[in-house]
Amino acid sequence: MLQASLRQEIREALRRGLDEALAATVSALSLPATALPPVTLEVPREEGFGEFTTNLAFKLAGRAGKAPREVAALLAEHFPAGASPYLDRVEVAGAGYLNFYLQPRWLEEALREILLKGHDYGRQDLGGRRKVNVEFVSANPTGLLHMGNARGAALGDSIAALLAFLGFEVTREYYINDAGYQIERFAASLEARYRQLLGEEVSVPPDGYHGQDVVDTVRRFLVEQGSAYEGAPPAEVRQALVKFAIREKLAAIKESLEAFGVRFDVWFSEQELHDSGQVTATIEELKQRGATYEKEGALWFKASEYGAPKDDVLVRTNGLPTYFASDIAYHRHKLERGFDWMIDLWGADHHGHVPRLQAALRALGYDPAKLTVIIMQLVRLTRGGEAVRMSKRAGEYVTLNDLLAEVGKDAARYFFIWRSADAHLDFDLELAKTRSMENPVYYIQYAHARLASLFRQLAERGGSLGSPAKLDFSCLRETEERRLMHQLALFPEEVEGAALNLAPHRLAAYLYDLSSLFHSFYNEHRIIGAEPALEEARLGLAAATQLVLRQGLGLLGIAAPERM
Repeated sequence: MLQASLRQEIREALRRGLDEALAATVSALSLPATALPPVTLEVPREEGFGEFTTNLAFKLAGRAGKAPREVAALLAEHFPAGASPYLDRVEVAGAGYLNFYLQPRWLEEALREILLKGHDYGRQDLGGRRKVNVEFVSANPTGLLHMGNARGAALGDSIAALLAFLGFEVTREYYINDAGYQIERFAASLEARYRQLLGEEVSVPPDGYHGQDVVDTVRRFLVEQGSAYEGAPPAEVRQALVKFAIREKLAAIKESLEAFGVRFDVWFSEQELHDSGQVTATIEELKQRGATYEKEGALWFKASEYGAPKDDVLVRTNGLPTYFASDIAYHRHKLERGFDWMIDLWGADHHGHVPRLQAALRALGYDPAKLTVIIMQLVRLTRGGEAVRMSKRAGEYVTLNDLLAEVGKDAARYFFIWRSADAHLDFDLELAKTRSMENPVYYIQYAHARLASLFRQLAERGGSLGSPAKLDFSCLRETEERRLMHQLALFPEEVEGAALNLAPHRLAAYLYDLSSLFHSFYNEHRIIGAEPALEEARLGLAAATQLVLRQGLGLLGIAAPERM
């Protein structure tokens, strides 16, 4: 069983102590012990105010008819002295905050913990093997991956890695949209290019796909098939072209994602969902539950009766199911496969689709809370301050392959991750490929490379790091040392927060801050060559930093280079 980190154990011990102090304070104030405010501990915004703080006194003051500072004093008085062996003191501050100060040795033991746990440091069993499906990218197989797809790939893969690190059983899934209107438009575009290459004067539909990649695909089809389909019925030609093109496009998508460090466990076909009858079965179940009605020749879902803003069409007047119907069936199928939590990453244009899908799950008898949708905002690619145009159908867009060729996998992944998914992202191509400290991913990787160089120097002189259990870290008293130690101790909580909030940008920011603290320490203090006991302690600090950097970068799918 994986244990919480030392800092997490201290925090929980103090929280239990606050529970005890709250009960005693409420009694002293003659307040009812019902509907008490939640006991929470926060991290002070500024140094010098302890390791943890609480505003609990403010929540009690109004009920007690006393000043918050007076209530805080009562909480401090009743706080159990033995709540944690690492607690130094509890102080009332400001208008009524309660600050908790720890003994300096807690950081020394936290540093030792990192070295003893090694690659298990930060790992927890919070998921309890709950089955989680993370569905991301899921681009139409009508072209190559672009910047929006790439952002989803980096975010989705990192979220999956973080959840797996915390004990969830994670499945990475790609939903292949190989049915419906977009595929019909793709087929029409392929047929038009096919006939053009055979010398016929036809035009690509205005709402079709006009990129050069479509022409190239048809050329390869002709090389493979020759004249086999000349004179064949249009429907037969389209079917053959689409089958060939989707197979080719998916192979290209898989290759691009592999180069990006993203691998899926499941590739799920929308067309197979139709062929297996699951879309029809889902529509029938909604009918049986009284969740549908007919209007103007179409079948509608009573979405507004299940919490969505308005009703929506399930089956068109031509008798064909909508994309919405197949999406309901797809998520129903996920739940039938035993997933406890479904996480979808969608583009900004799908925002309105979330409440109606949750309404459909509710209508089918499922808990809509089992579905979490992350809406990703748009990516604006810039070069030299100028926006780079992206238009998939016109064929004027930067592909993931183009980006990887220019800036590389690591920079691309970090730049897509370092902003929250719900924030618009400006991707600066020039900054991403700069090998300087201005580039955040270079800055982090350089910290790891510096550490690797340090241990190469140690090995060259025949030295090695002593046993973590025997290292004496009490000599680490410099400001830069203590700040670095403190940042390392935060790692498990940062990973937990990034995972459970589906926010890998938090880990990206943490790694940048950790690197900054390491560079400051490294530039100010000698490691190899310091007095022997101090050298050994600083080498332990360096080893812990290297381990956490490597661990964190790995969770984001970014390499931890030994040399740069």
